[in-house]
Amino acid sequence: MISTTPIIELRDISYSYRNSKTEALKDVSLRIYAGEKVAFLGANGAGKSTLFRHLNGILKPNTGQILVHGEPISKKNISKVRQTVGIVFQNPDDQILAPTVEQDVAFGPVNMGLSEKEVDSRVREALELVSMTGLENRSPHHLSGGQKKRVAIAGILAMRPEVIVLDEPTAGLDPRGTENIMTVIEDMNRDLGITVILSTHDVDMVPLFADRVFLMHHGRIETQGTVKEIFKQPGLLEHVHLRMPRIAGVFELLRAEGLDVETMITPVEARDEILRLLNVYRNQ
Repeated sequence: MISTTPIIELRDISYSYRNSKTEALKDVSLRIYAGEKVAFLGANGAGKSTLFRHLNGILKPNTGQILVHGEPISKKNISKVRQTVGIVFQNPDDQILAPTVEQDVAFGPVNMGLSEKEVDSRVREALELVSMTGLENRSPHHLSGGQKKRVAIAGILAMRPEVIVLDEPTAGLDPRGTENIMTVIEDMNRDLGITVILSTHDVDMVPLFADRVFLMHHGRIETQGTVKEIFKQPGLLEHVHLRMPRIAGVFELLRAEGLDVETMITPVEARDEILRLLNVYRNQ
């Protein structure tokens, strides 16, 4: 169930990297609620990764304010914030540093000061959740790209955050690896109630995942809305250098041929609309 109180709130934040005259983020304001599945969609360089590094205090905005559970992020509460909001980086090699899978997943809980028994319990639970049981003693460097991403997710899960932020979680993965990662993400949200925030430029994946979409362009939030609201604006998508999902493109082609169809963006919706159209023509 989606809460009515934001778990994360950004108020007019802007940010520029040192020695850069261009603002990486410009007056970004948004709210994210507990239990949501949120996608930040934008082309490369839109500001998604920079924004994500603000969500648990890795970066500090030049102006504006970031609140977690209604409290501004500060030195006083940064440890609590990072236990609440965990980030999985785009490249798992930036995050996986221990010599074995087990040690890497245990790193966070150990640094939280938990007992050895509790750490072991959390590691087993996290590895089971990402289907990596049995690989505890494997070197992360000998894993596939998809397996490394699952280990990185397990390391965050072991700290039991309320929010997991994933920066381009399917980047560089083949279709099977992408499917496996998205299954893990769905399970985290559905079974554990974790709020999931991810960034991507994959317009075909977003309709299968998101409750809500933020469309980013040149460091700004161009618009936000449901999947249907976002993907029924082809002109806006083109403006931010993205395209319609391929399924939606088929329906746009059918409309161009004069057929009375509604543009759909998921396989199930497409099936239902095609069946409806077939029934219409059969009854004529």
